[in-house]
Amino acid sequence: MASRNADDASPSARADAAASPCDDGPRVIAVLATLDTKGAEAAFLREQIEALGGQALLIDMGVLGRPGTPPDITREEVASAGGTSLKTLLRAPTRQIASPVMVAGATRLLRPLVEEGRVHAVLALGGTQGTSNATAVMRALPYGFPKLMMSTVASGDVSSFVDIKDVAMMFSVGDILGLNPLTRKILANAAAAAWGMACSPVVIEPRTGDRPVIGLTNLGVLTDGAMLAMDLLRDAGHEVIVFHAVGAGGRAMEQLMKEGVIGAVFDYALGEIADELYDGLRAGGPERLTVAGGLGLPQVICPGGAEHIGLMVEADTVPERWAGHLHVFHNPIILAPRLDADEFAAVAREIGARLRRAEEARREDDHLLDDCVVMLPTRGTSRYAVEGGPLHDPESDAAFAAELERSLPASVELVRFDAGAEDEEFVRACVTRLLAMLAARTPD
Repeated sequence: MASRNADDASPSARADAAASPCDDGPRVIAVLATLDTKGAEAAFLREQIEALGGQALLIDMGVLGRPGTPPDITREEVASAGGTSLKTLLRAPTRQIASPVMVAGATRLLRPLVEEGRVHAVLALGGTQGTSNATAVMRALPYGFPKLMMSTVASGDVSSFVDIKDVAMMFSVGDILGLNPLTRKILANAAAAAWGMACSPVVIEPRTGDRPVIGLTNLGVLTDGAMLAMDLLRDAGHEVIVFHAVGAGGRAMEQLMKEGVIGAVFDYALGEIADELYDGLRAGGPERLTVAGGLGLPQVICPGGAEHIGLMVEADTVPERWAGHLHVFHNPIILAPRLDADEFAAVAREIGARLRRAEEARREDDHLLDDCVVMLPTRGTSRYAVEGGPLHDPESDAAFAAELERSLPASVELVRFDAGAEDEEFVRACVTRLLAMLAARTPD
């Protein structure tokens, strides 16, 4: 590998918290680009990074054409790392075939440099295809590692590029096709931004032992309860990361479990399960609610906000599908229709099915979900659903509770609690159960 800059970099990506930016060695910025069409711009980025005192590592993700500036990691090396030779790709070059190979290769080459502390940030530039490929590489890198995408499409919907990772998107304004007064300034800003992020001394510190970081899901209809839970957990010595459970939030929490940052969970909001079943905007994907159990993390679960779904609609308009349901407008274009008894019971079955899948994942270790409890607030699963709320429906609540009891794995305890989801006594009970689980795991 022709990575002439990476091997000369500081051996550690960690900086002393008291140090001033980058005073413990140069920072290496990996630059992802197709150097046949973005060679001049990549060379300019190298100049800017070096002028700041950093080092650039140019990774060529192009396939056709000739590099417009010498790379540090060639396209041949990238393709080979992706499992196919460049010569093979060039026999019948198509984006559909080449892109997965180049993404896989760049990821495979970059990840060990990041893990070993030899690269400290990644900066990419591109149009639609370049943005898609580069951000796919970025999403494979850890949370907290600086990721900056300078893109011609950054002013539009970038959710497919960012997904659940901390990718910063920067609009290039003009096309990235040649240097000019505007492009030079924006490229210089991008270089400075990536270098500045690489110099930050703050790191994510996973905490182990009896004081792990707690993941807490929340929705706007549960915020009072979530704030109380945060205070109680912090008083017990835990740091808390709160996730807005609108699809990406729950999935991000579970990715941070996989990365070892989160060690226990108060899954207070499960609207992502309901929306997955009924095509709502908060859908959390098929893996949601299976990760903590599969990893054996202590978890307290509350079906908060699962009694309704979230739909984006024309202002103040109720779609015909939901016209016969109780509903409330969360705002003029977000409709929250209440699920009826059969629909809410289906959510309970899905919760049980997902926890059974998590249990199956743990059977290989001869353990069941012995650190999982579902806390059910029988007076309403959100402020919308309690008595006096716009989505109060005791019949639907009863159907949900009955089906939940039938559907949960035998190893998961169900606790019915005579309160609403945001009531202080209910939240305290949830936190107490989670703290007890953690205490039981702590050696005397």
